[in-house]
Amino acid sequence: MKSKAIFYHAGCPVCIAAEQSLANAIDPARYEVEVIHLGADRTRLEEAEAFGVKSVPALVMDGTVLHINFGAGIDALR
Repeated sequence: MKSKAIFYHAGCPVCIAAEQSLANAIDPARYEVEVIHLGADRTRLEEAEAFGVKSVPALVMDGTVLHINFGAGIDALR
């Protein structure tokens, strides 16, 4: 059974670069990757915060938040 990985971003250049290099490098045989653009889908902000996302880009894998560089704070997306 595949685990789920969620990549949250805001569409900024830092986020897009992280998505292209990191999210696309995750083994698709092990993880189902969902990419969420929080700037376009603000309904997912609470979900991201519940996982512990403080800034984007961020990747949530196996319940652990991995903050990747700093594109924008989560509060800036409200």
